[in-house]
Amino acid sequence: MNKPKMATEKGVPSNSRVLMLLGQLERMNGEAMMRDVETARQVTAKIFHLIQTQGESKHTQNDNALYCTFHRRVLSLPQSTRDVQTTLNILYILSELLTVGRGRRVGVFVSKGGTGILFQILITTSKELPPSEELMLQLHSLLAKVGPKDRKFGVKARLSGALNATVNLTKQNLQNTKLLLPSHNVVRLYWNSTVNAISLGKNGVVELMFKIVVPFTVDCHNEPTNARRAVDAGHVHVLLALYQDWHHNDTRHRHMLIRKGLLVCLRNITNIKLGRKAFIDADGMRILYYSSTECLPVRTLDPLVNTSSLIMRKCFPKNRLPLPTIKSAFHYQLPHVPAVGPVAQLYSQPLGVDDVVDESDDNEETDADTENDTDNEEDEKDQHTANEDIETDLNKLHPKKNPGRPFEELKVYERFFLELSEDFQGYNFEPSKSGALNTEGVKQDGSPVNATRHIQSPLLLGGIATRRVGGGGGSNWGSDCGSEGTEDEGGEGAVLEVPDTALLLPLHDPDLYVEMVKGTHSVPQYAEVAYPDYFGHIAPTFREPLQERVYGVQRSKIFQDIERLIHPNDIVDKVVYDLDIPSCPVIEDNGESLKFNSQFESGNLRKAVQMRKYEYDLVLNSDINSNHYHQWFYFEVSGMRVGTTYRFNIINSEKSNSQFNYGMQVLMYSVQEAISGRPRWVRTGTDICYYKNHFARSSIAAGGQKGKSYYTMTFSTSFSHKDDVCYFAYHYPYTYSTLKMHLSKLEALRTPQIYLRRDVLCETLGGNSCPLLTITAMPESNSNDHICQFRNRPLIFLSARVHPGETNASWVMKGTLEFLMGTSPLAASLREAYIFKIVPMLNPDGVVNGNHRCSLSGEDLNRQWQNPNPELHPTIYHTKSLLQYLAHIQRAPLVFCDYHGHSRKKNVFMYGCSVKETVWQSNISATSSDLHEDLGYRALPKILSQIAPAFSMASCSFVVERSKESTARVVVWREIGVQRSYTMESTLCGCDQGKYKGLQIGTRELEEMGAQFCVALLRLKRLTGIRNHQHLLDLESDIIGTSPTTYVVEEDEPSFLEEIDYSAESNDEDAEPEIEHGIEVQENANHLDRLSDCETNHKD
Repeated sequence: MNKPKMATEKGVPSNSRVLMLLGQLERMNGEAMMRDVETARQVTAKIFHLIQTQGESKHTQNDNALYCTFHRRVLSLPQSTRDVQTTLNILYILSELLTVGRGRRVGVFVSKGGTGILFQILITTSKELPPSEELMLQLHSLLAKVGPKDRKFGVKARLSGALNATVNLTKQNLQNTKLLLPSHNVVRLYWNSTVNAISLGKNGVVELMFKIVVPFTVDCHNEPTNARRAVDAGHVHVLLALYQDWHHNDTRHRHMLIRKGLLVCLRNITNIKLGRKAFIDADGMRILYYSSTECLPVRTLDPLVNTSSLIMRKCFPKNRLPLPTIKSAFHYQLPHVPAVGPVAQLYSQPLGVDDVVDESDDNEETDADTENDTDNEEDEKDQHTANEDIETDLNKLHPKKNPGRPFEELKVYERFFLELSEDFQGYNFEPSKSGALNTEGVKQDGSPVNATRHIQSPLLLGGIATRRVGGGGGSNWGSDCGSEGTEDEGGEGAVLEVPDTALLLPLHDPDLYVEMVKGTHSVPQYAEVAYPDYFGHIAPTFREPLQERVYGVQRSKIFQDIERLIHPNDIVDKVVYDLDIPSCPVIEDNGESLKFNSQFESGNLRKAVQMRKYEYDLVLNSDINSNHYHQWFYFEVSGMRVGTTYRFNIINSEKSNSQFNYGMQVLMYSVQEAISGRPRWVRTGTDICYYKNHFARSSIAAGGQKGKSYYTMTFSTSFSHKDDVCYFAYHYPYTYSTLKMHLSKLEALRTPQIYLRRDVLCETLGGNSCPLLTITAMPESNSNDHICQFRNRPLIFLSARVHPGETNASWVMKGTLEFLMGTSPLAASLREAYIFKIVPMLNPDGVVNGNHRCSLSGEDLNRQWQNPNPELHPTIYHTKSLLQYLAHIQRAPLVFCDYHGHSRKKNVFMYGCSVKETVWQSNISATSSDLHEDLGYRALPKILSQIAPAFSMASCSFVVERSKESTARVVVWREIGVQRSYTMESTLCGCDQGKYKGLQIGTRELEEMGAQFCVALLRLKRLTGIRNHQHLLDLESDIIGTSPTTYVVEEDEPSFLEEIDYSAESNDEDAEPEIEHGIEVQENANHLDRLSDCETNHKD
């Protein structure tokens, strides 16, 4: 490369001249420089002038070599000269050279000891009286530029004495604004060291900062010791007065940074309990509330409003939940208590202990936790935490069949596999048309169904007094709760004429449902039936888009909460419903309040408190034998006013974020709408948001963690009908009695070609039976060949609803069961291909009693698969025993899939198990033999991504985590040896891809997913080399991908920030075109028949 010429057309010199001058300067040793001061000044001034006047292009191209030379030859010269001007010139040169290079040069400067040299110059200069102002200015400007790149900046400053030098400089120049700003910037860097912060605080720097806080603010209180000093000195009142003064006088908003700086100081001081108390005592809540309210109309002042809101939320006095105990309102005594774990702690808790609040409730919180509102919980891990959870033990990553129990013990389960030994001798294989699945609204006896059904209201069992719809402003209760229900003229319950939903719901029968409820056992001994479960649900024909989030909605709700403290006289604070008063949960009033009820199967609402005329705080019930898991809700509301907007706040939610922040709405069911012929759950609610509130979680409820708070899920809604009874739910309810009704209807409608057996796997702790279904096709005859083919079909094992609050899993299972029992050619082919063993509801007790996650044992059953207890976890124990029996007889399932619901992510997706993908996501070393595995585990999800609109392959993960080693998916993969062992997660919210992008998910889409899962199994049949059938769909040649799946973090949404545009998901212009309402799929069988026809035409 040629050297640059000496000059350009502009006469700008090259670096050669500069290098020559640098050499001359280097030859001047310390003594020579002190003797010939004028020459040193001239040389350094010329170098600075040449560098300063050099063109911009030359700056970037040639200065690197110049900087290296300057650094090597001249950097130590300031230490050998005492001439101020020479030192200044060298600092000017250094500042000019460090300005370019995007920080790389600063890094080199630090690595070569440059920080220490600057500190030495600072110490030397500070000893002179008076020190050079210009030199101090340049030194601190350079230190402010270098400090962020030097990790040991604070330590070097303290050890060299520069810490005190800067502080003394600041004290001596309180009125010198030119020098004060760079020195403050350096002080801020000193504060980053905790040791420095404590030392500076002891030396009076906090007080020093307050002397100049009017024009300048410094973030000097983020260390608790200094925050306490600020409080002790009465600075909280001063800061509030200053902020109020700036707020009133800065009418043109030109000094927002100063106002923000004052708020940052308050924010840091209020990180400690003493600071929060001082803030309250100084009337800070009122000052910030009114100032923020005045800022709301100006969008550019949002940073001030957000910081003020954060401070007010943090300082809002921590309240206890309005409950006598955080344990469930219902008690169930376990046959024996586990030796360790949360349940053991619950039972060992002494009587009389206040478990709602304790001394930890007002504990100091970290700024990050308060500001970001995020916690590292199981379902919300950042990438770092998630990677730490990945299994790294190769011995555990390689599945090893381990039946665990001797075959002699497992022989008792042979009775659940009669199909493997059945010889069908004496069975009539003649075709029959009786019992075919009929969707034309005809009863089993052949008589036509009337257009309306006359039913008695109440929907109560056992002759309990009636409850009516219409006339009287809501529900009249027949219990002894302080009022008597009025008698009807005929002395009987009011008669309702409602459309018979059997016309549209062939698997729903209200009378049969009531009979099923009578055989269901609940801990509270429910005697009522909820209207939605009685009438049934018909999916609406219209689409329900994800709700667009209104800007500032969360802030608005928080300000309304703060108003409770500012204007306490506006608060009603009246309890209107309380399960902790079992004899009279519904509290009568003069008709000015809503009436609530949750005393029915799957209901969950513990308490309702009227806070304002049209606002109610709602408290959810804990899972039985637990003190947490508040998420599922299902309750009834009556006595509403038409057209009035009501606000409902569920105040004891626990997860730190929710899909309610990202477009999800609650579900509402109107009885008046059902009577009018529209029995359906619809998405409803406006101004929905989810945020941390001021109700404290005791350390007992938070698993020992201190200083945690609950979260509020708030929504507003209005009602369209007078004298209506409405129900609200977290997701589409699906009760245990509904399952029993559906199974009975399916059993009655089976054809002779279908092999269906319904066994009782076991009885639960609560006395409810756990059904086990076997579905396959009958053999063509009782010949040996046909019987052999029948017995040797691969097994598919499906389960669902281990978590009661994940009702969407039951709707997916409903779609699977209806497809399997259908009459379409695809359904027939599927039955001929496989034997299905299905446990449709693994946790009946949790479902019946309105739990969200646990069974009556108070434990998450999906964490008990490694070592289930036959007495405490009977459904898991016996389901695992079925699989162990199959492993012993060498008939392990081809596919195991456990249906779940996911509250944090959109779409439907799968979790599987892969050695290779787990190793890829960790740092462990493994040989090629360790990584050898069949990629077949990816086939089923890949197929689903191609045929199921709601399914997302991108959301799937096949990584094995330590925290999930006792789940069904991992245990069946590891111990039973099932390669295709999955958890299929369905969103509770909606989809952000595919045909349903921007839409909330409904029962139609969930049932469709269950049916498409069956179609995917038919495609999988071809991949696994099983005997081909003519009605199978063609499988694309690239069905199995070979690229690894990225590790999927549980939380796919960003932590909540008000500035995020939440409307983006539902307003995407690139969304795929939606099908018209009129051509929705009416039922799975007809829809899949069309798929079959398309396939046949394609083959031809």
